[in-house]
Amino acid sequence: MTLRIDISGLPPERLRFAASPLAELTAMLHVLAEPGHHPQLAGWAGDVWAGLRPELAERLREAEFLWRSSQADFLLPARPRSTLAEELDDVDRIDDETYVTAALVTTCGNRVELAAPSPLTDTTARERALELAQARGARQEAFAERLLADPAAVRARVRQTLEQCADAFFDAAWAGVAVQLATDLRLKNDLLKRQGIRSALASVSGAVTLAPDGDCIVVDKLLDKTTAAHGAGITFIPSVFGRPHLAVVHSPGWQPVVQYPVAEPGPSEPVSLEAVTLRLEALAHPVRLRLLRTLARGPHTTGELAHAWELSPPEVSRHLAVLRRAGLLTARRHGRYVRHTLNLPDLTALGTDLLAAVLR
Repeated sequence: MTLRIDISGLPPERLRFAASPLAELTAMLHVLAEPGHHPQLAGWAGDVWAGLRPELAERLREAEFLWRSSQADFLLPARPRSTLAEELDDVDRIDDETYVTAALVTTCGNRVELAAPSPLTDTTARERALELAQARGARQEAFAERLLADPAAVRARVRQTLEQCADAFFDAAWAGVAVQLATDLRLKNDLLKRQGIRSALASVSGAVTLAPDGDCIVVDKLLDKTTAAHGAGITFIPSVFGRPHLAVVHSPGWQPVVQYPVAEPGPSEPVSLEAVTLRLEALAHPVRLRLLRTLARGPHTTGELAHAWELSPPEVSRHLAVLRRAGLLTARRHGRYVRHTLNLPDLTALGTDLLAAVLR
């Protein structure tokens, strides 16, 4: 499973490394929404939640689908600016159709079915978007309804929420990580200048490589896709709060962006040999590993997993049963849907390398 980014003919100066306040804020918001993905930051997340005004806490919950399972494309800038305000101004310049489609992808969890036509203008597409959102949960459905009914109001509210985050916690956190990001950028840009793109990519992540012919960047992600970095190029954004994730913007019409982690992992907790054996046996099957990586993006029903991987529901159920016996999944009923959820603490106990591979 790889994402291939075509860079054939791309001038060296079009491959850039730069820090982004908006991208780092997005990484922080993901930590707040999914603290289990980031056990080393659980204390920070708890302190932030405890200090938030109730109104801002509710605002974060109502829009968390923009950064919880995956980041909306407009939150990872292809042209990073020096301030959050400048980057939010750039987001404001995006047309409604592009913004809404990107927001619905993260809300509804299905990039393919929301590609075209626009749910803002096509009744069938709108109904399908709301159906997908409903399957994800009541909050997702409510957010999608508001977004489709009045995109301007939702966009303004999201911006206000992000601006309030700056005052509440981001400005202080950004001051603390800016030096780490600057240090990493000096290293990457020096490698790029002195040793070339292959060395620079090798320092980004073991999951990011240059194809032998040098015309394509290959990223280990939960998809088999191809995109191109022609024209505007490709941007690499370092993140302290993003570990262990490797986020990539690759949708048609968007300039490719890769957000990579620079923070050091923390030590893992030991588990029994019996538990390790059971879990590794469960993960040894390629289909189960794919299902687990999908569930790392958020809870899914059996039907959603079957549709995503073109499998029969009974086959998916058999694999899910093995993962549940290994303690890697839990299942809960929400109305007429049964959603399967990744058990992050037990997965984390297997080691940071496995956690990073699953959560990429």
